[in-house]
Amino acid sequence: MATSSRQRAIMSSTLKLAAPRSFQPMSSTALVSGSFIVVWSTGYLAGLVAVGHGGPFTVLMLRFAFTALVFGALMAAARVKLPAWNETLHSAVVGVLTMGLQFGGVYAAFALGASAGLSALVIGTMPLTVALGSWLLGERILPRQWLGFVLGVGGVLLVVAERLAHAHATLAACGALVLGLLGISAGTIYQKRHGSGIDLRAGLFVQNTAGTLVLLPLAWGLEHFRLEAGWPLALSLGWIVLMNSVLGFALLFVLIRRGAASSVAALFYLVPPVTALMSAVMLHEPLGLLEVAGFALAALGVWLASRTG
Repeated sequence: MATSSRQRAIMSSTLKLAAPRSFQPMSSTALVSGSFIVVWSTGYLAGLVAVGHGGPFTVLMLRFAFTALVFGALMAAARVKLPAWNETLHSAVVGVLTMGLQFGGVYAAFALGASAGLSALVIGTMPLTVALGSWLLGERILPRQWLGFVLGVGGVLLVVAERLAHAHATLAACGALVLGLLGISAGTIYQKRHGSGIDLRAGLFVQNTAGTLVLLPLAWGLEHFRLEAGWPLALSLGWIVLMNSVLGFALLFVLIRRGAASSVAALFYLVPPVTALMSAVMLHEPLGLLEVAGFALAALGVWLASRTG
């Protein structure tokens, strides 16, 4: 009887201690994950609004410049120094590709008529192109990943064909998005091969500074720094800088620190459909059944292609 009472006491205390510890981290991680998806998705909507009130390269240059100032201030507050010259150079190359070329293509596509949902979809297939590029460089690709390529490309083509058929996008806009996709894919492969363990704030400072310098001549020479001053531009640009460039990376960093690095990639599969739904509701962008099917097919393809185990 004494043993039974002792066992019940131990079991009761164990449940009281285990329940909060097992439930709270999972609940908070789910909250951070959901917040990350929403924040990341809103970047396409805010970017589209901002480009409606200024030249795409001018808007983007300001985004990178203000973001670099924020991360520079964070570095100064934490007394973080710039990395060694070779690491700084590698980070700058990544910035030119993933910041300048990727977002330059996306924002140019916005100006040419691309929707937020379509832009998120094309850029969201980055794991496909990264895996394919890695294969060209000698890495092995599993049969399941090849199936993912087919499904992913099929989903993208389905959405693109639907948008082109109803004049909701142009070939030039799609070409700009492909250029942006190549930029982030090349930048990701480069970072995988030449990445280093530099401080996150220093790395983002260098990358955003590199993006600013690359887009400066385009903003000046092609657009003459064209901007329509007003609240729409100020609010959308402020949102992109603070919510997407700062909070978005902060949430990503929290997820990685919590050991969710292996599942973080899965969150990006949800960004295109979430962006499409948000843009349909908030910006009244069209979203038909074929497009919904295309988003789902592309997400499945990216998921399959990203699995290596």
